[in-house]
Amino acid sequence: MHISFSDRKFLSLDLVFILFRLAMPNGKTVFAQIMDIVPDYELRKCIEIYSADKGMKKFSCRDQFKVMSFAQFTGCSSLRLVDATLTAFGYKLYHSGMKLMHKSTLAEMNEKKPWLIYHDFAQILIERAHKLYKNDYFRLGLDEMVYAFDSSTIELCLQLCPWARFHHGKGAFKMHTMLDIRGSIPTFVWLTEAAVNDVNALDIMPVEAGSIYLMDKGYVDFWRLFNRIHQQGAFFVTRAKNNMKYKVEGSREVNKTAGLISDENIRLTGPIVSLDYPDLMRLVTYEDYDTNNVYQFLTNNFTHEAITIAELYRERWNVELFFKWIKQHLHIKSFFGTNQNAIFTQIWIAVCDYLLLLIARKVYHINQELYIFSKAIGLVLFEVIPLADLFNQFDESKLEPGDDGQLWLFEE
Repeated sequence: MHISFSDRKFLSLDLVFILFRLAMPNGKTVFAQIMDIVPDYELRKCIEIYSADKGMKKFSCRDQFKVMSFAQFTGCSSLRLVDATLTAFGYKLYHSGMKLMHKSTLAEMNEKKPWLIYHDFAQILIERAHKLYKNDYFRLGLDEMVYAFDSSTIELCLQLCPWARFHHGKGAFKMHTMLDIRGSIPTFVWLTEAAVNDVNALDIMPVEAGSIYLMDKGYVDFWRLFNRIHQQGAFFVTRAKNNMKYKVEGSREVNKTAGLISDENIRLTGPIVSLDYPDLMRLVTYEDYDTNNVYQFLTNNFTHEAITIAELYRERWNVELFFKWIKQHLHIKSFFGTNQNAIFTQIWIAVCDYLLLLIARKVYHINQELYIFSKAIGLVLFEVIPLADLFNQFDESKLEPGDDGQLWLFEE
């Protein structure tokens, strides 16, 4: 790297340190390091299952994944912007393992290459992220795995996406997601028509014995709660519906100063629901002193303290934060295509990119919130900075005594 000054100039030692790192000729760009987190052959296996690269001469699905990931990390809102940005950085693409792909080529690949490629790749990333975060500390001190389950409706323009007809002349689809609370890992994602009822997701979501599943009262279907969760040796925590009919068969003392009102054993009494769920359940009534709202939490867990059940339900908001984060920061509000395959492709690549960032935080010991990390990544994708050093500050305590923190770059 050559810097020319007509006069003597001072640069802070911090800036010199940064310039030196950016000038490293043999390092990898930030983008290349992220793409290298998972071996190339893992993605190639997913591509080969669908013979998706057959007949492709210049660009592969791997190239498609990289360009779409670049668009997600940098916040590009259109194919035109992706095209223009890649063209501007054309001289840096080779060292990042990317190719300059015209917008028409990318649009065609998004429409035609099976979105299932990236669904399958996400499963590989989920497994790896799960292993990295499974021993993380959980604020409630529980040993069980805890999952939050919810859905989000994503609106589309019906005129452009007639396949996504919803109601009242609107287009939309639904993203059902189960989040591992440790690490906020989306372990299960199911994309459906917007009209699909949330409770249908209980029929296909994976259930682990001994784990706890948090969900809102939209998922209260007693037959499914009994057969899909309770009978599998797992636990649920949800909110009771206001019209639930039951009788109390026992109760426990509660700490009213903590906001607890009651902790009861109940049995359903309705003619149908009593058959759907014949066993006892637990009903914890809790008042949130901050809002003065009273909540009733329904669970089949009789082991944990009543306050723990109430606090567990608070953790369900993590899945809401996931939806908010991925919409805002990985741009699944701005779609680059209109057919179902293109939109599902973009969503699954966004999920893969989210998982890559989670994995990178662990692998490179990055002690930053995901929001800050993702924002920083978007600014330095093509810089040659070791990811592990991305947030390291220069230690001025190492300066020699009497040094003013300035460095003479050039002598007169």
